[in-house]
Amino acid sequence: MKRLESIQNRLYPIATVITIILLWQGIVVFEHIPQYILPSPVNIVDTLIKDFPIIAGHTKITLYESFIGFVVSILLSFMLAVVMDNFNVVKKSIYPILVISQTIPTIAIAPLFIIWFGFGILPKIIVVIMVCFFPIVISLVDGFEKIDRDYINLFSTIKASRLQAFYHLKLPYAMVNLFSGLKIAATYMIMSAVIGEWLGGDKGIGVYMVRAKSAYALDKVFASILVIVFITILIIYAIDFLGKKLIHWK
Repeated sequence: MKRLESIQNRLYPIATVITIILLWQGIVVFEHIPQYILPSPVNIVDTLIKDFPIIAGHTKITLYESFIGFVVSILLSFMLAVVMDNFNVVKKSIYPILVISQTIPTIAIAPLFIIWFGFGILPKIIVVIMVCFFPIVISLVDGFEKIDRDYINLFSTIKASRLQAFYHLKLPYAMVNLFSGLKIAATYMIMSAVIGEWLGGDKGIGVYMVRAKSAYALDKVFASILVIVFITILIIYAIDFLGKKLIHWK
């Protein structure tokens, strides 16, 4: 019964996407909409196949920037979350600043990194770190906070050290929240690198999209979006799979 329900839950969004694609194709064909205004799904797929070697070359650069920034944001988030959990003064001082930092538009601050650090990959990595850092660190801090006080008291009763309590209680308990934060961050990972590339650079899927947009080649723009969506979905599924393996006890 659960398996049937799971299959149905997957079929609904697939059927919806197929319906939208068919309507899109029909509107473009029957309304004779020019390709430079709205390309059809068939044109987009055809462009993706023809330009795949070029798109793949740009995508490799974007993936490199994204994964470096993502890994660094995880490490920084973990270290800061542990410090905030152990020192309440640090938490009270930094937490509001973290929240305020998310009100700054990425599109507004990214050009500053281009000015300060040039047109290489470093400013794009910094943008990825900025975007991914917040959901991960907040999820971890929230996970540490939600631990039942009875468990903490139990560890105190058996004279467990702070390191033992962290390793055997806090860290496993917070893993659920951590993977939730990772999935949220993963949805922004590629997008943030692309934003950095839009504002300056010579390689990357964002650069490819800007050039295509300037040439009114919207089929190439949509093909790039299709690649970004596909890669992001794969990353989210990979994180979800890893999470299920590591927190199977949940």
